[in-house]
Amino acid sequence: MTFKLGKKEILIDILVRLPVKSLVRFLCTCKSWSDLIGSSSFVSTHLHRNVTKHAHVYLLCLHHPNVEYLDDRDDPYVKQEFQWSIFPNEIFEECSKLTHPFGSTEDYMIYGSSNGLVCVSDEILNFDSPILIWNPSVKKFRTSPMSININIKFSYVALQFGFHPGVNDYKAVRMMRTNKNALAVEVYSLGTNSWKMIEAIPPWLKCTWQHHTGT
Repeated sequence: MTFKLGKKEILIDILVRLPVKSLVRFLCTCKSWSDLIGSSSFVSTHLHRNVTKHAHVYLLCLHHPNVEYLDDRDDPYVKQEFQWSIFPNEIFEECSKLTHPFGSTEDYMIYGSSNGLVCVSDEILNFDSPILIWNPSVKKFRTSPMSININIKFSYVALQFGFHPGVNDYKAVRMMRTNKNALAVEVYSLGTNSWKMIEAIPPWLKCTWQHHTGT
């Protein structure tokens, strides 16, 4: 018994093999192609194929060009650029400069990445710091709306970003602490473009760090 593939199935089989840059150009071909490439099912299929078929490793560096050095400017170690990666330099074969929507990168930091999306926000975080979810491949980004859950300042704010496969959604988690160790946690959903307050959270625990066998 033989099975014949329809035109749509053949088109999908061809498109999922192409790099993202090529797919972006096809978005302007016609509305049906744009709807197909932008659909969540196609994005998931394209991502899964690239993750399983290719073992590419990318290192994204956010440069701070206007850093003021407190030490001797003539010291060669002060001018050295530092990069942190779990992979050796030999793995990264190509370096390209990306255009970004931040203006100056001086006041921004990367707070996580997942499946090609990068979470960027203020270097000094506050409860009202905007969060940008940036896709460097297609040169698009989304800025999170202001949270209406919190209206006080915090002494400490932490931010992390990741993918929730159970609901097929990208989320940013922001944890905040006051000077009196009162906690507040809220989660941003990229799918709904909204913030949600987490009510049941553990109390703040003071902790100490211990380095043991590389961890």
